[in-house]
Amino acid sequence: MKTLLALALAGTATAVCPNACSGHGTCGADDVCQCYQNWGMADEKSGDCSEMYCPFEYAWVDAPDMDGNFHKYAECSGKGICDRSTGECECFDGYTGKGCQRMTCPNDCSGHGTCEYIEELTFAVVPGTYQAEKYLHTITNPGYGTALYKTAFTFGGDMDEIWDYHKAMACVCDPGYIELDCSRRMCPKANDVMDERLNTADIFKYQIQNITFYSAGISGNGSYSTISEFYERSFALTFVSTLNESFTTVPIHIKEETGGITDTEIAMGNKIELALQGLPNKVITNVNVNVSFGYETRYATADTEYEAASMIDLAYMHMDVELVGDSVMGPQNLIIPETDKCADGCTPQITGLDLMSTTMSGGTTTDLSFVAEKQAADYNNYECGRRGKCDYDSGICECFEGYTGEACSTQTALV
Repeated sequence: MKTLLALALAGTATAVCPNACSGHGTCGADDVCQCYQNWGMADEKSGDCSEMYCPFEYAWVDAPDMDGNFHKYAECSGKGICDRSTGECECFDGYTGKGCQRMTCPNDCSGHGTCEYIEELTFAVVPGTYQAEKYLHTITNPGYGTALYKTAFTFGGDMDEIWDYHKAMACVCDPGYIELDCSRRMCPKANDVMDERLNTADIFKYQIQNITFYSAGISGNGSYSTISEFYERSFALTFVSTLNESFTTVPIHIKEETGGITDTEIAMGNKIELALQGLPNKVITNVNVNVSFGYETRYATADTEYEAASMIDLAYMHMDVELVGDSVMGPQNLIIPETDKCADGCTPQITGLDLMSTTMSGGTTTDLSFVAEKQAADYNNYECGRRGKCDYDSGICECFEGYTGEACSTQTALV
């Protein structure tokens, strides 16, 4: 009997979980391992707990379930193989991240760009490029949520509703580069010197951009503002070329001239012209600027039921910038005003302007300071002036016979 009891106890002692759960779990009922988090064996959540699981993320591609749901959680997002010994994903080409949850950018943007998430991609080169009620002031329909935007528009507010938010990525190329992987140099652009019109008696129109500042006034909403609030202040202008190169002017100082408002307007126009023409690389070879100061009468609704509606005058500074130089004959990006204070250690150093940036009253949307295209250019803007071929390795135009210049915009012979 003693021998049989000893054998029975020995049999009980050896009936334990396999490999003692490899030290990564506890032995439960029926000698089945209850593995710790992220441990198991192959596709099983038990076994001997000797293998690790990899991170789970939204699947790039998967089969829908019976309810039609897809892009469910999958190990390595379905775009990699799990290394069970380390718990790390070995992502397929084109995918990266701890769970292969995001794309890589082609050729790492060739060293000439940055890899950005889809929600960070802009659909405009500069602020206000697209003239739509949602985004930009228009001359024909003023006052629809307009402002001096500081960054180009993205779809960030809407993108978090789609499945590839923070997953899909693309290159944002450095100035002077283009292509999906930013591998191609851009060549200078210019008007086609041989461009013809049906009616040669017509006068070509240059692009005119309208820049208007409304003074904020004491209340910050433009009411009771005065022209004098612009004086002894400074701002700057940033121009982004069609090669995506960004240039900012020297500080433009607003000074009241002794000859009165007319002399002040003329002097300001000259200052802005010189500042824009002084940008590097002859990016703006010639420009005409007309400046006007004045007051615009607005109807202001009552803020509360105890106040009466009234007419108020808003002080403004208006600039018409006509781009007439050879380098800017065709359509150009909207100019970006730099109106925030930029003090010590900042470039360019400007005092900034206190501009209208809120609705006037009662929550009613009204005009804010804005930039818009007042007149479209008749001139065009082609790579190498459409009279040459771009060397995408060097970014230099190889002009056809009979044409010369950086952008092949000068005709040297009749061909």
